[in-house]
Amino acid sequence: MTNKVFFYGRISSQTQSIDRQLATAKELGIDERDIYIDTASGKNFEREQYQLLKRNMRQNDLLYLSSLDRLGRSYSEVVEQYHELINDIGIDIVVLDMPLLDTRNTDGGLTRKFISDLVLQVLSYVAEQERLNIRERQRQGIEIAKANGKFKGRKRIDRENFAEVYSTWKTGDITAKQAMNILNLKPNTFYRRVKAFETAS
Repeated sequence: MTNKVFFYGRISSQTQSIDRQLATAKELGIDERDIYIDTASGKNFEREQYQLLKRNMRQNDLLYLSSLDRLGRSYSEVVEQYHELINDIGIDIVVLDMPLLDTRNTDGGLTRKFISDLVLQVLSYVAEQERLNIRERQRQGIEIAKANGKFKGRKRIDRENFAEVYSTWKTGDITAKQAMNILNLKPNTFYRRVKAFETAS
């Protein structure tokens, strides 16, 4: 039996809008006092509202997330937190855009938890492989550009390439300076593109 119902949302910066996540929480009928929102990177879990949420949740409470990436960007850490929430605290979690990640104890509750755990493990593996693939493609691209004498000088950065480097930077795998070097952008141009990218996302 569910006790209290909570909602957790997150945006990476003040330039992003939280309105859609708040609208989702209100559609679910969740009390405003039980809605926790962070404006912070998803690279770790040292976030004020998230830590407060964890302290306030009790066994048999229910937590809604609009999507798994609102919980965090590092899937290995997401898996760790997910296990802590459902096993140590004893809550249920519903990820709205991924129906398989619903641990509520309806028919076959243990099976639901097993499926959720399996899905998370697969996501963690896929995310890690994609992160490694991005870094390898970037390394190969730089090596080819250097070999052809084309690494220096400004080049056109398409949105997909920028998104890959941005994602790698946001997860903490590379520094801002390394991202600028990969994209061959000056600091002011890089941060201007970051702002535009986050606004559009």
